[in-house]
Amino acid sequence: MTTIDLSYNNLNGTVPSNFSSLPHLQKLSLENNSLSGSVPSIIWQNRTLNATETLILDLRNNKLLNISGTLVIPQNVTVSLQGNPFCSNSILLDFCGPYNGDAGGTLQLANNTDCPPLACPPPYEYALPYPTCFCALPLLIGYRLKSPGFRDFRSYVDQFKWYITIGLKLNISQLHLNTFSLEAGPRVKMYLRIFPIFDDNNSSRLFNKTEVLRLRSMFTGWLIPDNDLFGPYELLNFTLLADYREFIPPPSSSGISKGALAGIILGVIAGAVTISAFVSLFILRLHMKKHHRASSKRSLLSKISVKIDGVKEFYFEELTLATKNFDNSSIVGQGGYGKVYQGTLADGTAVAIKRAQEGSLQGLKEFLTEIELLSRLHHRNLVSLLGYCGEEGEQMLVYEFMPNGTLRDHLSGKCKEPLSFAMRLKAALGSAKGILYLHTEADPPIFHRDIKASNILLDSKFIAKVADFGLSRLAPVPDLEGTLPAHVSTVVKGTPGYLDPEYFLTHKLTDKSDVYSLGVVFLELLTGMQPISHGKNIVREVNLAYRSGMIFNVIDDRMGSYPSECVEKFINLALKCCQEETEGRPSMVEVVRELENIRVMMPESDSIIRDSVVTDSEKDSRTPSSTSAMKYPFVSADVSGSDLVSGVVPSIHPR
Repeated sequence: MTTIDLSYNNLNGTVPSNFSSLPHLQKLSLENNSLSGSVPSIIWQNRTLNATETLILDLRNNKLLNISGTLVIPQNVTVSLQGNPFCSNSILLDFCGPYNGDAGGTLQLANNTDCPPLACPPPYEYALPYPTCFCALPLLIGYRLKSPGFRDFRSYVDQFKWYITIGLKLNISQLHLNTFSLEAGPRVKMYLRIFPIFDDNNSSRLFNKTEVLRLRSMFTGWLIPDNDLFGPYELLNFTLLADYREFIPPPSSSGISKGALAGIILGVIAGAVTISAFVSLFILRLHMKKHHRASSKRSLLSKISVKIDGVKEFYFEELTLATKNFDNSSIVGQGGYGKVYQGTLADGTAVAIKRAQEGSLQGLKEFLTEIELLSRLHHRNLVSLLGYCGEEGEQMLVYEFMPNGTLRDHLSGKCKEPLSFAMRLKAALGSAKGILYLHTEADPPIFHRDIKASNILLDSKFIAKVADFGLSRLAPVPDLEGTLPAHVSTVVKGTPGYLDPEYFLTHKLTDKSDVYSLGVVFLELLTGMQPISHGKNIVREVNLAYRSGMIFNVIDDRMGSYPSECVEKFINLALKCCQEETEGRPSMVEVVRELENIRVMMPESDSIIRDSVVTDSEKDSRTPSSTSAMKYPFVSADVSGSDLVSGVVPSIHPR
């Protein structure tokens, strides 16, 4: 056993010393629990590690008071203890600094000591592991993983190199990756060197122009295939050294002679003067109206200096062209914030553009502050913000485009290809992970407040991504005495059918409010029903079926065969999320963990054995194995959306 991860499990007691009996242990993750007492140094004292082995002990955010035994830590052992009470002890500050168990470092490459040091003048480099002192000119690429599915990059370096080189159609020996760093998010920043392939006939030791342009196009056009493990990426730089620079020359000057150019200019001026005599008054009036409407906002924008990393500021003209002048045929949705347009940027990138309507506009400074906050959210299960536009009095957000629409679209009867149970479970897990990120990893933490099936989008691979933070609220932060409030008091806003009943009654928004809304989405996935339809509430209907032993009668037949044990556990989880009282609902961490457990139970192949499939004849007699999911079902009055929550106006824009 090399890795043990028991983080976020509410464990208490002391750290067992018998972890020292695991001779191959490389990483022990016990962070974010309630462990107390001392850390037994025997865990690393009894280990004999060679030069290439490492041991990472992550014990952050517990209640540990001391380290028993020696405080001398071997060089290849990392112990991370910040967030524990003993970090106030100055003797132990070395263990309480920023966690760097996978924060970055240098990956050692073998040195070719037989090569003369001056035979490869900069910027040429020896391309290891090639033999015979192969000296070549590399391409330098700055690369960032925006939402990787891991925390320790060292364990995935080799897999990452295979992924990149296969995507680029290169030999793995051409890629050198020897530095990386972990950034907030978490994100992984790295620098790649790509060398020409070793060839005795390649005396120039250079890529040819065609290959340089091909690789540049692959990176800048995001043509490297997506990967569930490594997630989306960001190109930081594509640097051409020395001889490569001539492959992309600066724009050349015109070859028109001065005389010809002068004649053209005179002709243009004469024509312009003639035309302007007829239209100058019209232009002047149009300009004055436009200036009167937008000049104050443009001048304010010019005075605001906000550096926003990771997102682009678009010109109004760019987005006008991308949407065919905001033609109605480009509209793909509309909400409280405004209309959503599908667009295509000049480089061919498909985007979704949310254009604020008049009633949703806010101050420009507040708008840019919200953009800066959004730009820090990076997760594979959140729709990525690509940029914004604040010109011409507009407030527009530019997001990645989700070609497979919303989860609600695929649950409606109009969908020609309904989602299978496995795909629905995958969507549930992805959505839960995205919301967990908002609650625990976003800085500052965020409560979504409007989770619903139409706010969960599906990309080209049907990966679920949470969208539309228009009603979201920042989670509570500690007061001056360090006390963390349990909730945020707000005006009730959200979507009927998804609203947490306790939030509706008390106006107290908590993380469990999002849990309730997500539980309703889970019920939609299982039944295909809408939250409120024809006077029926989905939570009430499913609870009635559950208590009467007829739960499989409300399961959506369109998802085909499914493992009954997995469906039962999913139903239990959904109903627990939808309990009326906050205390009875699981945390989002527990929701993700339970969905992971259900996923592990799923058959590896798409074919499911007959014994585990519920048939129509079994539905009437089958009873769920657990009865603890819901004791007090929430019975809501049959009301229309406008009656339940009137005047829904987002208080924080844009999200």
